[in-house]
Amino acid sequence: MLPSLFLSHGSPMLILSDTPARRFLAGYGDALPRPEAIVIVSAHYETRRPAALGVAAPRMIYDFGGFDPKLREIVYPAPGLPALATRVAALLSDASLPATVDTDWGYDHGTWVPLGLMYPRADIPVVAVSVQPHENARHHFELGRALAPLRADNVLVIGSGSLTHNLGAIRTGAGRNPVEADAPAWVVAFADWMHARIGEGDIDALVDYRARAPYAAENHPTDEHLMPLYAALGAAGPTGRGERVHTSHEYGALMMDAYAFH
Repeated sequence: MLPSLFLSHGSPMLILSDTPARRFLAGYGDALPRPEAIVIVSAHYETRRPAALGVAAPRMIYDFGGFDPKLREIVYPAPGLPALATRVAALLSDASLPATVDTDWGYDHGTWVPLGLMYPRADIPVVAVSVQPHENARHHFELGRALAPLRADNVLVIGSGSLTHNLGAIRTGAGRNPVEADAPAWVVAFADWMHARIGEGDIDALVDYRARAPYAAENHPTDEHLMPLYAALGAAGPTGRGERVHTSHEYGALMMDAYAFH
């Protein structure tokens, strides 16, 4: 059975830059069994209540500014799968998470950056699922638990966000490529705590990370970019254990860690 994944997608420049995280993602799709479809919970798809994108040909969304104009020329033409979106909404609603099928959203960079690297042929159907930024980690863990049955049907469930995401602490570096700026100790401490708790399968501590993890507020002034991790954790089923399949950092404050949950 396919694992569920948490991927740190970083800056949209990831898809154009030569970094360890980009190289990891560019090879990771080939390291996994080929899925029939992908359900991806993106930190950039925000709704009041859960939604699944049910469009046969989703539009591109360039939800950023100030980056290389070449990014706006990228098109990720993977088809949508409305029937799967309907099933996702039903699974969530059956789990007391009333959900809708959305026909307005498209592929934001939380979707097309990691998938463009992992599956560049864009020949696997994709259904994007939203986060609820006003809800907590437990909510998103339960959202993931509701999606767990999809894995038995060879659907790859991905949470796309960022292990750390304090954009105000981005480092530009001094005489160096800014993407290579050193990670400060408070970023490393948070990443190490998350790694230990994920390896232990300590779900209670993980969902209470705002109170228990070191420097939680410093690493996530708002926590929508960490919520996809909880969706991936929940989709793993009752064990909740994960393995770190990649670790690196960019711009100092962005840990690019990725986890596979089995």
